[in-house]
Amino acid sequence: MSTAAASELEVVAAPPPGLRLVSAGVEESLQRFGDATLLAAGKVNVISLEAIESHLGARWELKRDQVYDFTRRLLERSIGPGGFFTRVSTTDFFIVHPDLGRLAGQAACVRYLREVLNHFLGEDTLAAAGVLQVTSITNGQLSAQPLDARAKAHADGEPELEEETPEPAAPAGAAPDGPVARWSPFVAADGRQLRVTASLEPVYELKGFTRIGFRMIRRVINVRNEEELSAQQIAQLSTADLLRVDLATVERGIGRLRADRSSEQQLSLIVPLSYTSLSSQKGRPEFAKQLKEAGGLVRLGVICEITGVDDVPPGALLAATSLLRPFTLLLAGRMSSSAPQAVVRMEGSGLQAVSFDCPAGLDDAELIQWATPTIKAAKRVAKSVMLYRADSPRQAAALASLGATHVSLKAA
Repeated sequence: MSTAAASELEVVAAPPPGLRLVSAGVEESLQRFGDATLLAAGKVNVISLEAIESHLGARWELKRDQVYDFTRRLLERSIGPGGFFTRVSTTDFFIVHPDLGRLAGQAACVRYLREVLNHFLGEDTLAAAGVLQVTSITNGQLSAQPLDARAKAHADGEPELEEETPEPAAPAGAAPDGPVARWSPFVAADGRQLRVTASLEPVYELKGFTRIGFRMIRRVINVRNEEELSAQQIAQLSTADLLRVDLATVERGIGRLRADRSSEQQLSLIVPLSYTSLSSQKGRPEFAKQLKEAGGLVRLGVICEITGVDDVPPGALLAATSLLRPFTLLLAGRMSSSAPQAVVRMEGSGLQAVSFDCPAGLDDAELIQWATPTIKAAKRVAKSVMLYRADSPRQAAALASLGATHVSLKAA
């Protein structure tokens, strides 16, 4: 991947709409991308970090290097070998996707910006507004136009969708609205301040390959250094802290559903919760209330996906989930192990679905070899089998032929 690591850039005044000012020292590196054909094809875009700058206010000067470093690392691992990126001002990253079409390239930029916004703000409603297509590069200035609405739909995994209207940024230093502020951020038992964020991944029902909604992919962030906790580190949190993480997760889902401005409700939302929290007498009544609220915001109901179930006795899992069953469309068990002997031990647990991540890097034949015994064992436990991160629609079709009922696809 080709990158240009910009040196410290001078502060520039906010440009008028449609115009982005370039800091001194980077103009020459951009001129080679000023070809009219390249620009007209929509392969050159800008992602703006202005939402983060506005939210942080006076703290921006202290935290901007963390924001830059995180964004650079994200772009380094995301942009292909033929791509290019560089920071061109205090808030703008210039991105070229020569191998992608206009919609695909812009959709990729939306996904990049969503991850950055979720990491630092805990939400990404302004992502679409923060991506601009560059239309000309002259005299230290970038002329740009708003994102194509269809690229937003592409980023959401939908064929085409009207672009949602972004909500205005909260004033600097203002507390976030809604119930999320009740649980996130919080101070853990060991003194760390932790923040819960989540991104959404489309999930499809395989019978007709129609989208049933989204699953929440949760992240727990150490606020002090903005580092993400690993799955092992999350599992090592105290019971009380893990309960706070789970409560914040459901409230984050409620916030996302309430922020959805599309005219048609989502069919469902898949919310991850840990078995440790669900087995708590203190946690279950609160989860029941939250899931009931979330269920009222979708057409069919919420799917509760329970993590950490591999070694739980089926009877104990059944007892822990019985209170939540009336408030959910499905109760799914998220399995870490796909070994058939581990899966069939979940018989009698009351689960209505079992979910797995597809192993990374498998070709079609290897995937079928893995999935055949896994799905067969899962069908003994539950009617629905959900497999995440298949490489392609072709692999999804193969999984459907083996008995899988739902799938998500890796981002393009």
